[in-house]
Amino acid sequence: MYKLIGAVVLVAAGGAAGMLVARDYARRPVEIRSIITALQMLETEIIYSATPLGEAMDRVASATDGIVSGLFREASHSLLVGEGATAGEAWEKALVNFYRSSSLTVTDSAILKNLGRALGRSGREDQEKHLKLACEQLKRELSRAEEAAAKNTRMWNYLGFCGALAAVIILY
Repeated sequence: MYKLIGAVVLVAAGGAAGMLVARDYARRPVEIRSIITALQMLETEIIYSATPLGEAMDRVASATDGIVSGLFREASHSLLVGEGATAGEAWEKALVNFYRSSSLTVTDSAILKNLGRALGRSGREDQEKHLKLACEQLKRELSRAEEAAAKNTRMWNYLGFCGALAAVIILY
């Protein structure tokens, strides 16, 4: 009886571990798409509405959902409350907190960090160029993320369960 319970627990744990890894592969393209959309909204707010950066980020945060909203909300809060942070510092701080709870890779984070260095330091036209560049780079990463998700999501789901079943067979 205890062997059966142990086997079930082991298979469930292995399956859950595989599903957690697979979930990160599946979440990354969704998060990148949300970031691209948010950056396009930010570009519209800055270029066409001539909204100050703090307000523009707050509007983008209100228009988006999920953890991407938190990224823009935290950055706008740092700018609007007047913590004395530059736009780049506010973005960097928000990005560090965002990265912890996201499924983004180091490459994705580097693209967003580079964007942060340009925010608020130049005119609207230059910021537009940096926002478009970041969107294009993220679109390339999105295609890579979709390929990785298609390839790895199912594999990790199966690997979790099959690996646990193999362990059960070896142990019993």
